[in-house]
Amino acid sequence: MFESAEIGHAIDKATYDAAVPDLREALLQAQYRLKAQAKFPVLILINGIEGAGKGETIKLLNEWMDPRLIRVDSFDVPSDEELSHPPAWRFWRRLPPKGHTGIFFGNWYSKMLEDRVHGRIKGAELKLATARAQRLERMLCDEGMLIFKFWFHLSKDQMNARLDSLKNDPLHSWRISPLDWQQSKTYDKFVRYGEQILRLSSRDFAPWYVVEGADERYRSLTVGRILLEGLQAALAAAEQPGQSVAQPHSAPLQVDLDHLSLLDSLDLSQKLDKDNYQQQLAEEQARLSRLLRDRRLRKRGVLALFEGHDAAGKGSAIRRVTGALDPRMYRTVQIAAPTDEERAQPWLWRFWRNVPERGKFTIFDRSWYGRVLVERVEGFCTPEEWLRAYSEINDFEEQLVDADIVLVKFWLSIDKKTQLKRFKEREDTAFKRFKITDEDWRNRERWDDYGHAVADMVDRTSTEIAPWTLVEANDKRFARVKVLRTLNEALEAAIEKGR
Repeated sequence: MFESAEIGHAIDKATYDAAVPDLREALLQAQYRLKAQAKFPVLILINGIEGAGKGETIKLLNEWMDPRLIRVDSFDVPSDEELSHPPAWRFWRRLPPKGHTGIFFGNWYSKMLEDRVHGRIKGAELKLATARAQRLERMLCDEGMLIFKFWFHLSKDQMNARLDSLKNDPLHSWRISPLDWQQSKTYDKFVRYGEQILRLSSRDFAPWYVVEGADERYRSLTVGRILLEGLQAALAAAEQPGQSVAQPHSAPLQVDLDHLSLLDSLDLSQKLDKDNYQQQLAEEQARLSRLLRDRRLRKRGVLALFEGHDAAGKGSAIRRVTGALDPRMYRTVQIAAPTDEERAQPWLWRFWRNVPERGKFTIFDRSWYGRVLVERVEGFCTPEEWLRAYSEINDFEEQLVDADIVLVKFWLSIDKKTQLKRFKEREDTAFKRFKITDEDWRNRERWDDYGHAVADMVDRTSTEIAPWTLVEANDKRFARVKVLRTLNEALEAAIEKGR
């Protein structure tokens, strides 16, 4: 879930200085509209890595906006009075009134995360605490509250580089707190359990926003624009007669500032020459055949799903996977527009009915991710439906993994120039013309929209239990070998885990 927040987003000073005045004015206007309407309050929860700019960003928001309408609270060690009450009491007594904004540091997620990192609670207790927080947020949102949840992130290298740069600087070493040093030792656990909390608690009514914190200008504009878009959506809904402030987060989840996305960070120039390709392909196919025959996998199902740009080579990659196998060892499920029978059921029904049983291998050519890709971009479902789908997908995949299914997810990525070349080749080759349709050309016109949707998809559904593998597919040989190798490594890890 943190991949996009570790790729080095940065905003130059000129761009930042040009953007801030308009953003500040728009935020103030939204804030005064909120005060005038007084129909709902705003609550902002702040969590994340120490040193990622949490305090600095909130301080800046107070400068940009009217601080008289904002209250910032920090919940550290509970007082004796707070300890004498139920745990949620300390939060309830500081909730913002309608027309105002509250900002909570050290909120209900902070304590559960700290307790899990330091072993004071176990995994089951963390799930219970997260579920309790979800019930609270659901109730607050049903009462009209607009909730933003921000996770400020730094990679481990970024965090260590910050500590190294400050510790020997007499003018700035004071900026390193004991929490910074503590987290440098527990970073891996903190991020692992933090991701679990985000996965369990990011919902359409109160989603998490992960913000890369290394560049102060980028993080400031990102947070400001997310708040502005969410506020404007909620205010517009509140102004409609008979409308509640439900589903206020219909603004895009991906804020395009420096035009750098996770897909942009891929090195699409990677290639394999023909000789190396033939050798590695044969080795990986033999390895796959051997692994799928391993008796230790008989108690586990295997599911590989393929998504990607049109003409990225999904079909040819799947054929290299199945080329190593007896047809009785696998089943391929091709996903297209839902049938009338499928539309009469909940949207995940058609995928549940194709989940592999123990000892079987199922390949999905396209998958349930169509909900947050084509259905989102083309408007086949509402913003509320595709926003809700992220958590529904994560819940679905958790059930698959809990049932001992090995789940491997591939996104095959190509650049726009390569796609155009392949489209023209398909049109010019008689036996390939069936692969190219008017729909493919129309989808190409929405390249950037699909790019934003893919970035959101990876950010919100690439989890520790079900990570995405992004495949650089400009060179089909390289892509096919990477797919096979990744699948084999996942199978080997599953076998090792089952020992």
